[in-house]
Parts: sequence; structure tokens; C-alpha cells
Amino acid sequence: MTTLTSPAPETTAPEPEPPGGHRIHLRRSWMLAGVVGVWIVLAAIFQGRRTLEIGGAEQVGVQNWFGDRANDILTASQDNWLLTITHWIADVLSAVVEWLQRLVSVPDFPSPYPAIGFLGVLAIAWFVTALIAGWRMSLLTAGCFVMFALLGFYEDSMDTLIVIGVAVAISALIGLPIAIWIAHDGKARAVVTPVLDVMQTLPSFTYLLPLMLLFGIGAAAAVVCTLIYSLPPLIRIASHGLQNVSSTTLQATTSMGQTRWQSLLKVELPMAKHTIIVGLNQTTMAALSMATIAAFINGPGLGQPVVRALNALRVGDAFVPGLCIVLMAIMLDRVTTAASTNADRLARSENKDMAVRRAQFLLVGAVVTVVAVYLSRVFTFAAKPPDSSLGRWIADGMQRAVDWISTNWANATLSISNHFTNWFINPLEKLIAGSPWFITGLAILAIALIVGGWKACVAALICLAGIRWLGLWNDSMVTLTSTLVATVFVMILAAVVGVFMGRSIRGDRIIRPFLDAGQTMPPFVYLIPVLALFGATRFTAIVAAVAYAAPAAIKIVADGIKAVSATTVESAQSAGAVAIQIITKVQIPMARSAFTVAANQGLLYVLSMVVIGGLVGAGALGYDVVAGFKQQPLQGRGLAAGFSIVLLGIMLDRITTYAARRGEGSRR
Repeated sequence: MTTLTSPAPETTAPEPEPPGGHRIHLRRSWMLAGVVGVWIVLAAIFQGRRTLEIGGAEQVGVQNWFGDRANDILTASQDNWLLTITHWIADVLSAVVEWLQRLVSVPDFPSPYPAIGFLGVLAIAWFVTALIAGWRMSLLTAGCFVMFALLGFYEDSMDTLIVIGVAVAISALIGLPIAIWIAHDGKARAVVTPVLDVMQTLPSFTYLLPLMLLFGIGAAAAVVCTLIYSLPPLIRIASHGLQNVSSTTLQATTSMGQTRWQSLLKVELPMAKHTIIVGLNQTTMAALSMATIAAFINGPGLGQPVVRALNALRVGDAFVPGLCIVLMAIMLDRVTTAASTNADRLARSENKDMAVRRAQFLLVGAVVTVVAVYLSRVFTFAAKPPDSSLGRWIADGMQRAVDWISTNWANATLSISNHFTNWFINPLEKLIAGSPWFITGLAILAIALIVGGWKACVAALICLAGIRWLGLWNDSMVTLTSTLVATVFVMILAAVVGVFMGRSIRGDRIIRPFLDAGQTMPPFVYLIPVLALFGATRFTAIVAAVAYAAPAAIKIVADGIKAVSATTVESAQSAGAVAIQIITKVQIPMARSAFTVAANQGLLYVLSMVVIGGLVGAGALGYDVVAGFKQQPLQGRGLAAGFSIVLLGIMLDRITTYAARRGEGSRR
């Protein structure tokens, strides 16, 4: 999931605890302890009763209704106006993707090669990147394209880039007008922003099954689900950039007689260009994340070999396409980031001689590219990707390493997994999922009321009622258990590493690039090394979720610690406070809002890994969604599971958000 986060508010002065503030926090802590204590006692008395657990293939209530409606859609006639529209869109998108595939990735009959062969594609990628992002990035791009071929996944890589390119292009066509609209219209912003919140809160897998029913399976559905997931970042960031254009500049241009359209085209868009390109960067990375997941609905690209290998538990075979995904993520991130600064740099530094040299370079580059495209259309050596056994060698080596680990480390990894499960997961699952459903529901409502107030309690009530109605209460509570356990460890990492980064400039410089790299990798990638170490278990899914969610939470905490006023820290030091006292008594309390935001984002990131974890033994809602994809009789249960994940996400988001606001209010 790609969720934009606001930086922690800067703290410029110590905030004294208001009268009674400490007593309020203490009273809430005691109330929480009381609720949990009563819950534990009742869970011990009524353990295993009325947990609403159902069999793995059983469907109840509304799930059967969902299944019937899914079958109705699949068997609907062409007279259905909704299906007529969605099928027409699917046909258009499929035609575009298939044309692009024949152009660069699959044979263009009667030729055994695409219309533009490998050398031509390589030259085009090199030239376009040099044009928009500079020659250094063009070398990176060319190197990545060569590696795609050497690793044996050139066609799959091109298919992934095609899906991403089509989705990002449509995102730009739709998103930029919406961004301009909401930047200038407060009422529109008030309507659109909640929609974007929902789109970013929904775990990505929840889109897949409904879209499969409407658009079928294949490239069209892959483009649509990628578009839905990648659209919000562009709208948010572009509108933010337009809103922050200097009002003085706008007033000056208006006084000179410019119309609204002239002001938009000649002032606002050029001044917000850098921010808009950053939005395209985020949209591109979100598209890559979703394009691989779309393999579940037969979307073309690198997700296909990864899913096949994970289903067969062949870590070595999953590693090589996973490596291609990582290379693609790095390439797209670096190129789009460089593009955001390259144009401004050229405008500031380019003199007449530099302009001439740049024009000469572009002319030579264009000629070289045209020649390469011609050669790739005429000669086999230029059309065919280079043959290499590198990918097979890496896959076999990785599988041998995994087998060696399984043989020699099996006892150690099994012990870690079992101890973690027995000490952390099982006790919490007995409490949350093993209690009678109404006791767990009342306990959650009481906790929401205590930490977030009545608004959080109402939101939790609505979401819990929806989960109960959907008939997957027990599976939802098992998923909630895993989510909470993973989030606890995410916050431990965020507290330890984030505080260190916030207090150490050198530490921040060393660690932050690794966190940035971690955030660019699609969630699929995290499963591969963890699966190699621990096999297919709930523990594997939780570790992968922690690895996926931790970078964002760590960066938020680090920024919050850095925002604490240096004057306040110096005052504490002059009063004789040692480092641990400064951390626990000054910096962490004053960065409390950053910790709350980090917990909110950690929960949502972890929840977005639920279905992916279902591939490697997570069970519960993740398994239900995956089963709904694979088995048509279970489509109703899969749809209900997707909606249940959405409700869990909304409930956790509302509770943590209202808790953050309430915490801020209690300190004022």
C-alpha cells in the first residue's frame, strides 16, 4: 500500500503539561488496564465458545449472496449496461497493451521477434532517459535493461513496464485535472479528499476480485487495478504543489491582465512542475507495486513467475524475477527523481555553448537510436535479447542455499518460529479470536472509546457490525491478531532506530538510503528471503509485514525526534539530564504525535500485506481472498474477506487517528 504521510509537526518550544493532563493520561491507562483485565478473565472463562469460526470451504449468509451476484455478473448478457461499458473499456485497454507488447515484448507475427527488437528498445530507453534525466541515469537505465535480458526475464520485464506505463499515463490524464480542480475549489477538495483517503486505506488486493468480475482477467483488469491504486498520490501531491504557488506572484500576474487559463498554464503549472513530477514518481512506484500483484488476475509481467514460484515454494525460482522487480524499482525511482530536478538545473546553468553541445548530443543520440531501431527490425542479432544462463545459475544457487538452510538451520529457524508463535501470537489470538464474539466486540469498543473518544467508538461499532454481518468474524479477529503483533514489532524498530536517527546526523545519513530503498520495493519481494529462512508459516507472513512496514514508521519517528527544539534539548542538558533522560523525558514526549502517526501508518502497511501473507501460511482473511481467486465456488467468501479487510483497516485508522487528535488536545 502507498500511503502519503504528513511530517511530524515541528516543535519549537517545550509544551508544559496542562493542569490535570498527567492525571488524565494516568486515568486512561488505568481504564485500559481494567478493560484488558476483565477481557482476559472472561476469555479464560468462556474460551472457545461462540467464536463464530466456520470451516475453510464453508460459506454463510451474505457470502452466498455475494457468490450468487458474482455468478450473475459472469453469466450476464450483453444487455447489462454496466458490463457493456466495462467490457468496452477492457477491450480498448487490451488492444493498447497487446499493440505495445507486439511492439517491444512478444513476437509480431509473422516475425519471431517484436516489431522493435532488443537493441532498439535498449537505445530508445537510453535516449529518452538521457533526455529527461541526464546521461548518468541513462547509463543506469541501459544497465537495468541489459540485466533484465541476462537474467532471462526480458519479456516479462517489458510487459510490466507496459502495464505501468499505460496506468501512469491514464493516471496523469485523469489525476492532473482533478488536482487542478481541488487546488482551486475548497468544496471539491472536501469531497475528493475522503475518496482519496479510502482509496489509499484499502489494501490493494481488495480491488482485484471485483475488478476481475467487471473487466475479466488479463491485461485490462491489471491496468485498471494498477490505475486505481496509483492515482491518489499524483492528485494529492500535484494539488499540494499548486496550492503552494506564491499568492503574491499570482496577484501580480492577475493585475497584469492574465486570464485564469493563462495564469494556470504560464505561472502555476511551471512553478509547481517540480512537485508534480514528484507526484508522478510516487504514482509510478505505486503502479509497480500493484502491477506485480495484478498477476493474481493474470496480469502480464514479472508478478507471474513470482506467484508461480511462491505457490510451488520454490524460493530460488522466485528470487530472480524478484531481483528484476528490485532493479526496476530502483531504475524508475532514480529516473523519475532525477527528472524532477534536471529541467530546473538545465534552465539555471545552461549557457549558449552548453545549449549547442546539448543539441549536438541529442542529435547524435537520436541518430544512434534510429539506427539501433532499424538494425533490431532487420537483423536477428539485434532483435534477440542476449542468451545467458545467469538467471538460471542464480536461481539454482539460491535454491541450493535455501535447501542448505533448511537442512542445517531447520532446528534453529523452527525454534524461533515456534517460540514467537507460542509466546506472542497464540496468547493474543486466544484473547481476541478465542473469546466469544460479543465479548471481543465490547472490549474493542471500550478500548476505542478510552483512547479515541466517542467518534472512534462509533467508527469501530460500524466496522465491527459490518464484519459480523459479513460472516467472517473469527478470521477477521485472527487477522487482527497478526496485524497487532506485527505492528508492535514495527513500533519497537521505529522507536529504537528512529530515535537513533533523530539524534545522530551521521546515523541518519547511513540508514536513510536503506529505508528509501526498502520503501521502493514492492511487497512481493519481502516474502522471498523470509520464506527461505522460515518456510510457509504465520511467522513468515508477520516478519515480511514488519520488514515492509518498518521503513515508513522509522522515518516518521526520526523526523519527529529531529523536529524537537534544539533549545529545549540544550536546556535539559544544562539542567544535568543524561542522554537516556533527554530521550525519555523530553524528545519522545514532545514527538508523541510522530509516534502516533507512525503507529497509524505501520498498522495500514502491515494490513496491506495480509493477503500476500496468505500465500505463505498466514491463513484467515488472506487465505480467504486467495481462495476466492483460485476457486470459483469460494468467490463469495473471497469478496466478503476483501470487504472485511477494508473494515479492519478503516477501524484501525479511525481509532489511531482520533487517538492522536485526542492526545494533542489533552496537551493544549
